[in-house]
Amino acid sequence: MTLQLNMLASLLTTERTATAVRQRVLFPTLVTLLDRLANDSARKAEVIGWGSPVPVFGDLARARVATLGLNPSNREFVGDDGVELAGEDRRFHTLASLGLSSWDDAHSGHLDRILVSCSEYFNRNPYDRWFRRLDHVLSATGTSYYDSSSPACHLDLIPYATGRKWTELTARQRSGLIGLAGDTLGLLLYRSCVRVLILNGQSVVSHFQEATGITLARSAIPQWALPRRSIDNVPGYAYHGSVDTVSGYQLSERLLVLGFNHNLQSSYGVTSRVIAAIRAWVGEAANEALRQSATELS
Repeated sequence: MTLQLNMLASLLTTERTATAVRQRVLFPTLVTLLDRLANDSARKAEVIGWGSPVPVFGDLARARVATLGLNPSNREFVGDDGVELAGEDRRFHTLASLGLSSWDDAHSGHLDRILVSCSEYFNRNPYDRWFRRLDHVLSATGTSYYDSSSPACHLDLIPYATGRKWTELTARQRSGLIGLAGDTLGLLLYRSCVRVLILNGQSVVSHFQEATGITLARSAIPQWALPRRSIDNVPGYAYHGSVDTVSGYQLSERLLVLGFNHNLQSSYGVTSRVIAAIRAWVGEAANEALRQSATELS
């Protein structure tokens, strides 16, 4: 009976935490992001304005490990043919799926549906072609995007999908988006349970530092070098830092930030050996931080 009561208390605590994160963090953040869609910077950067912002992929209320990218792919909203995803293929809500003509008409019920699509993302139709490789690295921390018992989540520096890839945007467009939504990461993290943030690729590392004002320590890792036949090998670098403030928001606990310069999905020649080495490094550093955090809470 005592065990059952303890389990029930744990479940109620988790439910209260999830509700608190949604009410105190995700709802106001989503309202802010929807309001900012009307900003000229969003239009100039070719933000997909009919698609909802994507503050999080997965369950932010329960995740202790999160990965960080640049911005959602347009493939979260459209298929290979450029047509809006619909039915079982749909990943996130749009004006059309919510029956709205403008985001100004959205009410709390619409916002709740958007946030449910975010928290349940990996249970429906995730973009596995992108997330599976990163999830393999995550598994070294004992978490997974796809494991509801030990969930990880994914965040983006800019929670808006754009019609073109980030690398195809001009420097002015990228700068405009960072100015528009670069504080979103701090808004999401400061009341979350996330204790380890993993940055995937040099562009993410560089823009994270630009958006937050945080400088990470860099270390060369010879085992991460990518071989090239006609030119010098591409060196591998690890980034790490421990922070208690992100974009001006004070965190409840220190956050371990880990990063690597190779983008695991798109860097040419990232071998299985290099991925295994990155995975081992992430696992060792992250698990130590998670153990320390658990000890401090007990």
